[in-house]
Amino acid sequence: MKRFLLNVWEIAEVVIIALVTVFFIRAFLVQPFLVSGASMEPTFQNSNYLLIDEITYRFRAPQRGEVVVFRFPQDLNSFFIKRIIGLPGETITVQNNQIIVTTSDKTTTLTESYLAPETKTTGEKTITLGADEYFVLGDNRGNSFDSRNWGPLPKQDVIGLVRLRIFPFSEFSTFAVPAY
Repeated sequence: MKRFLLNVWEIAEVVIIALVTVFFIRAFLVQPFLVSGASMEPTFQNSNYLLIDEITYRFRAPQRGEVVVFRFPQDLNSFFIKRIIGLPGETITVQNNQIIVTTSDKTTTLTESYLAPETKTTGEKTITLGADEYFVLGDNRGNSFDSRNWGPLPKQDVIGLVRLRIFPFSEFSTFAVPAY
């Protein structure tokens, strides 16, 4: 009986350690995310399974071009995936199928190599971002509900940075920030 209880305790220890480890990893380091919808095509398709890095933004600010998962500012129970286009303090202008970024010292028209060639960025808009605000857009601009519709994304709503596509296995890949 003593040996049986010892074996049960050993199994319980392994299960408890595994559960605590999984909880810690999921709560503080990485989190799975299932893409739902077409707003990020061609980069991500509906039903792609991604891993989100939750730790990077504790050490540095998000950068232009990174794809992030965040809580939708108008419904914090909904999660969205979009690409960061505008950074805090910048003025973003969408006009004539172009995105113009104005900072205190220069104005730049973005070249977005990750978009499909036929992509049109519609929705005339100019917005100046606050200290902790980002302008985000889907890669499938004609089928994306993004900052053109609902305004800036507060930094506090950002969950993390997309690092890996793990499913479908044939499309397994890592993601880096595109050059502008």
